[in-house]
Amino acid sequence: IPAPPSPMVEVSENPVNEQAGVGSTIAYSEAGVLELGGSAGFSMNNSLTTATLSPSIGWFLADNFQISGITNFTYASVSENQSLAVSALVEPSYHLPFTDTVFGFAGMGAGVSYIEGAGTGFALQPRLGMNFLVGRSGIFTPAVNVGYSTIEADTLPGNRAILTVEPSVGVQAGYTVMW
Repeated sequence: IPAPPSPMVEVSENPVNEQAGVGSTIAYSEAGVLELGGSAGFSMNNSLTTATLSPSIGWFLADNFQISGITNFTYASVSENQSLAVSALVEPSYHLPFTDTVFGFAGMGAGVSYIEGAGTGFALQPRLGMNFLVGRSGIFTPAVNVGYSTIEADTLPGNRAILTVEPSVGVQAGYTVMW
């Protein structure tokens, strides 16, 4: 009797996993999982109103370790003055699984920022939050962040700039989809 043929093993050359999520053999936070979505925030009091929109894309380089690109668009209105701030960040983050559907994460975004009327500077944004899997491939992400942006406060003789750091604190709610 001839021997049966050897089983064929398929090796994917694609570094991005497909069809990740609940019911799949590929779980959230596994190497190769791609995440696409964003977050939004809004706050208002007697004199200050802010609205933030932050589209993002993330890729798990290794199990539980993600690298993300995040762009923040923030509109602020103080009394009758209005301003727009934009930042582009690269954020490495670690995702700690508590269960199959609940993760905690910590990330450190760094990049550039532009604040209307103040100019361009360096941005640093530590972030701490949770990931809750929703449905088959959705992720709800509440988080808090502290942002730091440098801006030029004044110019000294010889065109030497004095930089100041503008801190901000934020709460956000996001939704992303994984592949």
